Amino acid sequence: MSISDKMRAFAETSSWIRKMFEEGTRMKAQFGTENVFDFSLGNPDVPPPPEFTTVIKEIAADQSPGVHAYMPNGGYPWVREILATRISAEQGVTVAAGDMLMTCGAAGAINIVMKSLLNPGDEVILLAPYFVEYNFYVDNHEGVSKVINTDRGFNLDLAAIEVAITAKTKAILINSPNNPTGQIYSQDSLNALGRLLDAAGKRLGTAIYLIADEPYRKIVFDNHEVGSVFQATRNSIVLSSYSKDLSLPGERIGYLAVHPGIEDKAALLGALTLANRILGFVNAPALMQRMVARLQDVSIDSSIYTRRRELFCKILSEAGYDFMPPKGAFYIFPKAPIADDVAFCAILQEHKILAVPGCGFGAPGYFRLAFCISDDVIRRSATPFQRAMAQARG
Repeated sequence: MSISDKMRAFAETSSWIRKMFEEGTRMKAQFGTENVFDFSLGNPDVPPPPEFTTVIKEIAADQSPGVHAYMPNGGYPWVREILATRISAEQGVTVAAGDMLMTCGAAGAINIVMKSLLNPGDEVILLAPYFVEYNFYVDNHEGVSKVINTDRGFNLDLAAIEVAITAKTKAILINSPNNPTGQIYSQDSLNALGRLLDAAGKRLGTAIYLIADEPYRKIVFDNHEVGSVFQATRNSIVLSSYSKDLSLPGERIGYLAVHPGIEDKAALLGALTLANRILGFVNAPALMQRMVARLQDVSIDSSIYTRRRELFCKILSEAGYDFMPPKGAFYIFPKAPIADDVAFCAILQEHKILAVPGCGFGAPGYFRLAFCISDDVIRRSATPFQRAMAQARG
């Protein structure tokens, strides 16, 4: 075989999300799109806000000299200045333009962070359930993922995290609001985590970084609030994208910000900027940088997701599923009514429902449903969900 052993192994254990998406494509061709209930992929269907169309047309029409030229690898300074103002308000800590980089989505941001921080064999703590690609991002840069479970309510298990920290621990990567659970970590728990990491770092003579992946920050329900990792510890990095709050996943535009008081800030920012270039991103897309700078106070109509959440929770509750209503994002993560989550997803598939097994997120016994899909599809899934439950219960 021509491909590497590592990539062959990765391909065999790759994302359940994509596997189910591909299965959905096959089923839709066989049974008709209207007869398949595809909750597999977190691909936003809510249109971008109307301001996006206006702004993108104006920017595309700009014929100024150098408008499509290279810029600093970290992005346009004036764009970072605008974003820094918003992030300062979100985090409750004053962030400067020089504390930020524009990136090719949140995935690009995570990869340049890992490239900048990790020596071979360094450990990154991941909290299950977690977005499956995290493991690959850590491995990309010769790190080792150390997976720790959250508690029964999908909250931070601080005792388990403390036990997991070793001399090789370089960072912990968190995601709040969380994919796949919809859980939001409270400010109190983030503060406790920050104190834990700072104390462990002092004991071990190193810095242990708290990295927060926040693409769902603006999609929250029931007046819940997303906490600030910058208030929890100075050794923190926030990264995000506009894939969800502007419904632009295909445009690959994101950013990262380091705490202004982070250890070795100058060296870290230099490494991040170099990593942005040498990993092949070079810089974030110029057109999209200019676009997001003008849409900082704009987001999609998240009431659409609120309505769908209520509808979906009602359907699942009436069908007898055990789940925690999500506090944010657009996923529900119910318990499978049988022990084998893969087997239950196969039962769902018999009823033309596509869901992702929890084992794909490091949490066997559950399954994920994405409700970034039309109200009509959710509504018509009620009877199939009831029939799948009845079949599972025998």
